[in-house]
Order: sequence, then structure tokens, then C-alpha cells
Amino acid sequence: MLFLNHCNDAIPFRLLLLAILGCACSHAYIELTEEYLNDIKADEKAEVKAGEYNYDHQGDDWQGTCKDGNRQSPIDLIYDDAVVSSIPRIRFKNYDRSLQTPLVLVNNGHTANLVLPATIGGQRASISGGLLPGMFEAQSVHLHWGSALSKGSEHAINFERYDIEMHIVHKNRKYGSISEASENWDGLAVLGVMFRSTRRPLSTQYGLNKIFNQLPRITQYQSNATIQGVLTVGQLLGNIVTGEFYSYNGSLTTPDCAESVTWTVFKDTINYSDRQIQKLWSLKDSRQQPLINNYRSLQDVYNRTVYYRSVN
Repeated sequence: MLFLNHCNDAIPFRLLLLAILGCACSHAYIELTEEYLNDIKADEKAEVKAGEYNYDHQGDDWQGTCKDGNRQSPIDLIYDDAVVSSIPRIRFKNYDRSLQTPLVLVNNGHTANLVLPATIGGQRASISGGLLPGMFEAQSVHLHWGSALSKGSEHAINFERYDIEMHIVHKNRKYGSISEASENWDGLAVLGVMFRSTRRPLSTQYGLNKIFNQLPRITQYQSNATIQGVLTVGQLLGNIVTGEFYSYNGSLTTPDCAESVTWTVFKDTINYSDRQIQKLWSLKDSRQQPLINNYRSLQDVYNRTVYYRSVN
């Protein structure tokens, strides 16, 4: 076990890593496993590798594969253009098991990102089925959102954008790291979940509330907050119907836009408190500008097949 000398819930992330590695301050100790620490460091390394980018032009000015690829994401998921198929449903394993805590929520300048550790029993939450070419283990979860004037989901469903799109990122278990997985067509799988804003003052989304309640602690770039207590990956899905979804082969929606993602985007939406959603608008990017509208423009489908699974 490694220990973080935890003096502030919102110290800069690189200082967090230094603290974990042994820089002492005082007060309470936060305990992290070496495995989780390595996952956090790998996630940070991948973020640095992506280089500097912003959402000033919704990604239209990004270069490389982002510009030249032909299997890019996000896209507009249109029922009339999809192949309605009896593909298998998504199978969830260990999604109902409590994760090891504390978890570390970070403002990385592009989103609010939560690296997902193994469960208390040491197993990884994972998915299979659908169009997935194997078993995929949950690695992280992050959000894309808009502003007071715009919706912020990345994908559209039948020409409609939603207030938030949550991405639960998984890697194929046959690869050793996210970096290795992203270099292979079958390396990554992402679940896309849409949020619709509601004026109801209270939300019953227990798992999501644990994340959103910490957002005021990570308004500054590279700040972090810890999440304690019981949390499962399954709780992040709320009570959506997971049997109906769109699926297609695409890419990461951030640089380097690697074309290594099997996308599963659920049709059902989470109704979530607008007061909670508005907390996202206070986050700042690396330029100390408001971190809003962090979604990429819709991309061409080209000759790709988009599948739709219905429960009927």
C-alpha cells in the first residue's frame, strides 16, 4: 500500500503524485494501492501524450488522425440509417461490486476524469457481448458537457444532442495498457450514456451524486478530490435500459483520435438535476478559461455500418 498525506482535497494533481510518492505534509493519511497509483500515472501519461488541445473550434482544428481518419467519432446515430439487429446484449461483470476507495477525481483541463480501480475483491468491472471482440475491463469515466446556452453530448441520437454524455472507457483485457490497446483496432470499448437535465431538486442517482458533489473541489486545472465510501461502476448507469443501444466502430473523441474504439451508446437517458449539471460549468481549463462545451463536432460516417439493438 502507498499513502497520500492528504492536506487538501484540491491540491494540484502532479503534487498529488509527489505526495503519494513520499513528500510529507501533515494531517490525515489517504491510502492508495500501488495498482491504482500506477493506473493514475498511466492515465496522466496518456493525457500528456495527447499534447495541448482545446475545444475552441470543437476539434475541427485538430490534426493527424483526427483530421485524416475515416472512422472518427462522434457521429449522429440515426435509427432509419442503422441496421436493426439481434446482436447480443451487453453483459456486465463485477459492475455491482464495490470499488476500492478512495477514488481520485481530477480536473485534467479537458474534463472531470475518474480513474477506476479494481473492486474490493480485486476483480475488474468488465463488459462483453454486443459487438465487442472480447472481454473489456473498465479503466476510467469522464464527462462531456455544454453550457447555459448549449447542449454538450458528443454523439447525437436522431439529430438530438443531450446535456451531458458520460463515457465509461474500457480496454481489451488482452492488452497490458491503454496506450497499447489504443494502437489496435480491437483495443478499446466505450459506453456512452446520455443525461437529460431536469428541474427536480433532488436526484436519486447515488453513484453520480458522489462524483458531482466533489466537482466544486476541482474547479482549478490539475486539482483533485477524493471520493470515499461505497461506489460501484453499475451505479453510474442509474436505472437506464441497457438492452437498447447503438453500436459501431469508431475512435477516441480526443487527440490522438485513435481508431480503436467499439462504441456502445445507450438509447435510454438519465434524468439528472440541473443544479448538479451546472457545477460542471465552473471548471477551468489549463488557460484558466471556463471549461465548457467540451464536445467534438459530429464526424462523417462514411461507409461504416451502425447497428441498433432493440429489446422488442
